[in-house]
Amino acid sequence: MEVLLRGLFGFCDTVLMRADPNYEYIAQPSQDRCRFGNRIVYNSLSMRSEEPDTSGILILGCGDSVINGGVLTDQDSLATEHLSHDLSAALGKRVQVLNLSAGSWGPDNCAAYLRSTPVPAFEALVLFTSSHDAHDNMSFKPVVGVNKSFPSEQYSSALVELWDRYLLPRISKEPVDADGQLGIDKGGDGFNPGFMGLKDYADRRGIPFIIFLHADMNEVVSGSYDPQGQEIIRFAEAHGIHLIKDLDHGVDRDMLRDKIHPNESGQWKIASIVLSELLSSDTLLASLR
Repeated sequence: MEVLLRGLFGFCDTVLMRADPNYEYIAQPSQDRCRFGNRIVYNSLSMRSEEPDTSGILILGCGDSVINGGVLTDQDSLATEHLSHDLSAALGKRVQVLNLSAGSWGPDNCAAYLRSTPVPAFEALVLFTSSHDAHDNMSFKPVVGVNKSFPSEQYSSALVELWDRYLLPRISKEPVDADGQLGIDKGGDGFNPGFMGLKDYADRRGIPFIIFLHADMNEVVSGSYDPQGQEIIRFAEAHGIHLIKDLDHGVDRDMLRDKIHPNESGQWKIASIVLSELLSSDTLLASLR
């Protein structure tokens, strides 16, 4: 059973996290994992990408578990990987879309990372966000090594991991934090300052800043973004930010694997929407030439 759990399901090979005083937490750098049949790669900058290829064009995508994909999304199925491939083909040159993300990150986590971490120069900044991010402000509540979804070290035994992480909570009927399990933390008052922080970061470097607003299941069904999503839309419009709303591009509930996370077809849809927007905008396209 131990060998089966390790070899077939990737137990004792989960993504490890570390706490950070500037942006709460992030994946530990330089990981190459196989979990539930999916490959999960983090580079030396803790981005869910291969190492940055500075010989080509770099675009930085940032966000939370929606764009990160988690262990249920294979590396090659990520929207950022699709975009890297398709943009390279369309432009006839190497384009790499880096994936700076972590579960329950808000825009302020992304902005804090960029303020405190040396990164290669990139030609555009894309924030993948959802309505709940409008007020998902950093709290620095300890989660690494406390919440089982944010482990800092591997279990010594696959059987122990199966019992402690998956079976025991069900048997003991521990209260389930559904939003927490989905990588959503709606705590915090006031509009998330990271939206402006990322805009300022892009403006100082003279690069385009794009916001991609991802709809959750309720919004897909209703056909409109909730009040927090409307706040994000108003912010983007007020500050002249290029806003991509996925509800304008024919998304449907079959593209989500739960109430917010895209499945493989959803990741592909995100990539195709962004690709179309980039290639149809002379201003955005000029930044990549």
